[in-house]
Amino acid sequence: MYELNFGVPMAGAVICTLNAHHDAAMVSVLLKHSEAKLIFVDHQFLTIAEDAINLLSQSNSKSPLLIPIPEPSEDSSHSPGLNYESLIKTGDPCFDIKWPIDECDPIALNYTSGTTSRPKGVVYTHRGAYLNCISSILFSEIRTLPVYLWTVPIFHSNGWCLTWGIAAQGGVNVCLRDFTAKTIFEKITRYGVTHMTGAPTVLNMMANCPPADRQPLAAGQMVCVMTGGATPQPPVLEKMEEMGFKVVHVYGLTETYGPATVCEWKPEWDELSVDQQAKMMGRQGIRHIGTEAVDVKDPETMKSVPADGKTMGEVMFRGNTVMNGYFKDLKATEEVFAGGWMRTGDLGVRHADGYIQVKDRLKDIIISGLENISTIEVESVVYSHPAVLEAAVVGRPDEYWGETPCAFVKLKDGASADAEEIIGFCRARLPDFMVPKSVVFGELPKTSTGKMQKFVLRERAKAMGSLFMNGGGKMLEI
Repeated sequence: MYELNFGVPMAGAVICTLNAHHDAAMVSVLLKHSEAKLIFVDHQFLTIAEDAINLLSQSNSKSPLLIPIPEPSEDSSHSPGLNYESLIKTGDPCFDIKWPIDECDPIALNYTSGTTSRPKGVVYTHRGAYLNCISSILFSEIRTLPVYLWTVPIFHSNGWCLTWGIAAQGGVNVCLRDFTAKTIFEKITRYGVTHMTGAPTVLNMMANCPPADRQPLAAGQMVCVMTGGATPQPPVLEKMEEMGFKVVHVYGLTETYGPATVCEWKPEWDELSVDQQAKMMGRQGIRHIGTEAVDVKDPETMKSVPADGKTMGEVMFRGNTVMNGYFKDLKATEEVFAGGWMRTGDLGVRHADGYIQVKDRLKDIIISGLENISTIEVESVVYSHPAVLEAAVVGRPDEYWGETPCAFVKLKDGASADAEEIIGFCRARLPDFMVPKSVVFGELPKTSTGKMQKFVLRERAKAMGSLFMNGGGKMLEI
């Protein structure tokens, strides 16, 4: 896939990397929507691709030519006919690169992760990819000859544009099949990894893995970890720093080519406590050099909210590192660009120092009575309980309040806690209206890139039914 991120654009075509965790039905939908002519398939996912093509044939849709990618050690008899390596051998070594006629021609089509609905096709341009690539090199301090560990899938925003960025710096790419903390540490020490990226769940996995699975970094080795999504929690940050990792918090969407802002660290923050440092790192920060503008605006008036750290508005972007639009979806494109800015659907605030901070997804905010509750703030407190490994908070129907916070919690291995303990822990640290009124324990659903699938949890909370509070304030769950 790394080679194809160069070869496909150099052939004058558009690359569309598909999520390796999709099933055959979704793959067939995306193949039909993208009108793909070729599909290159790793041998591990060959059955899914073949089933997807069969589904296309059944619907009388044109199918792409399937090119399997065998393992280097695989017997050619296992993949008869045309495969990736045999196709490459038929190429002309003197082939002239087909440069784009216009720098705003498309280079890639990336489908959104589908955390909230069916994926949309996001169109990237050569110009936008170039700018975000160079910006990522700068703000993540990737110098020449880096060793980069791929813990963000390349199918996710073309690896946050670092497919091209690592090559620009003459780097070494370390790829994974076995995605475990033990494997990550083994690769870091074996190859002298200098940089990696990942969702906070990756950091969480590394910080909480068994000591036997952890390997110490070499003397003087520092690994820069760029993380996006939810804010890493204080215990995780502290542990990562102890182990020799420097964490850089970024923010962006598929529609912004991956990271679009970075929480640039200020030297004076070094003197703060770990909890205070985590609070500062929790900000999504300022635009990187390739982003023209980021702002927090009232979505109705399109006026910037005051930089008081309290007034909420919608985070919006504009510039060359914002997508051209959604492929074959004019209505959705017009909606997301209404007012001349790209609307993220994220609610946030602006601080006096210019840093923005995301408070919640517009669709995730809990409205309880007359209060708006940020699920991110509640999750931060739940997560700080020493027994909690992962947490997500959504609204649960309530006949009196409309909805109340419901916490979904996964405990650390060997740890124990019940609902009353979690609720009491939150009550000591949050205003009463923000305290979860119900707690559910178990595995939490995530996308393949580590994002929490809150729409799944909202459906679970809805199916649980309403929560009543009697006159004495005792919680009655029915």
